[in-house]
Amino acid sequence: MNSLGPFGRSAVDDVLPVYYRRSPSPSRKLVADNTFCLSCQPHCLTLLEAATQKRTAHGDRDYIGFATLPEQIHRKSVKRGFDFTLMVVGESGLGKSTLVNSLFLSDLYKDRKNPDVSEKIKKTTSIEKKTMDIEERGVKLRLTVVDTPGFGDALNSEDSWRVCCNYIDEQFRQYFTDESGLNRKNIQDNRVHCCLYFIPPYGHGLRQLDVEFMKKLHQKVNIVPVIAKADCLTAPEIRKLKQRVLAEVAEHEIHIYQFPECDSDEDEEFKQQDKELKASVPFSVIGSNIVIEVEGTRVRGRQYPWGVVEVENPKHSDFTKLRNFLITTHMQDLKDVTEDVHYENFRAQCISQISQQQALRERGKLKRDSAPQIEGTFSETDRLLLQKDEEIRRMQDMLLQMQEKLKASGQSGNEMDAVNV
Repeated sequence: MNSLGPFGRSAVDDVLPVYYRRSPSPSRKLVADNTFCLSCQPHCLTLLEAATQKRTAHGDRDYIGFATLPEQIHRKSVKRGFDFTLMVVGESGLGKSTLVNSLFLSDLYKDRKNPDVSEKIKKTTSIEKKTMDIEERGVKLRLTVVDTPGFGDALNSEDSWRVCCNYIDEQFRQYFTDESGLNRKNIQDNRVHCCLYFIPPYGHGLRQLDVEFMKKLHQKVNIVPVIAKADCLTAPEIRKLKQRVLAEVAEHEIHIYQFPECDSDEDEEFKQQDKELKASVPFSVIGSNIVIEVEGTRVRGRQYPWGVVEVENPKHSDFTKLRNFLITTHMQDLKDVTEDVHYENFRAQCISQISQQQALRERGKLKRDSAPQIEGTFSETDRLLLQKDEEIRRMQDMLLQMQEKLKASGQSGNEMDAVNV
């Protein structure tokens, strides 16, 4: 029999998630009911029971009931589910697919075929999107993984970043269109919330391809650098490569994802975890879908002649820290930064462009409306001026003719007078 804790609850109730509590029924079975009040003790009370108990204990005047608002939001959020879109970018052979499968315990790329050398010569970057619905303890997550096969594989990888940039802009544009439409109730969010950029372990830092990609996209998406296949390096080599990558990121003024500062009221355990995550960037990871038995324990890892590399062993890689960062601690912050920073920048540009186009159209319309009147006014004025000029020229011609006649008549009169003399 389980020992009962405070308030008559079993000790297991203290470690169960908020949406899994024991039913107050005599059978006391585990139920996936998210209508329990989490802001008061005991947690097995429903929202209505908790409100009634508080009114009875403190009086109707002392308790209003809005303390259950977090539970109402929690219940709606769990019912609606969550969306998250992850983009993975890097050369072929760096273990992107294996890492994604290891993170979410799935097999997204079981039907993929690797191209041969002849196909890679003219291969260009493409977009491959996989979507799956995951449910864990009553919480539903619609996960979309955007892969970029062909990135950096061609002989000329100068424009490999362009396909990724166009895809991110396209998702922003689609969301902006849906948000500006009439039916805004069921908007599907396909915006890229995080981009894992895989850095090869055999280099001495960032290559020109890496710098170009991150500089083109760091204002559009949260970039998280990852050192792939960390089991190729020793611990000192990993530390040196991390320092070199961070130095080059700062040198080229690349803005990777910045961890938010912890609130002062957070517990010390969370602060320590956040400090370790910040110190681990860029994450050095190992991926494996093979389960190996080590000293009687089954773990995921890679078997080598000199030993076993365990994926989830923090001494071997930062896989556990990356998973905690992506899923457990910072998934919502990645979505908030995408919404409040990257999408708002894109939205402001779209509104500015629309305003400029509208102003140009209004200006063109005014020109078209006023052009006939101005043209008619100018033609009438020109016609009157031409008529006046023509009349003046005719009058001048008449005066010249009269002057010539007068001169001619005067000369003939003088000749007659000379003859008579």
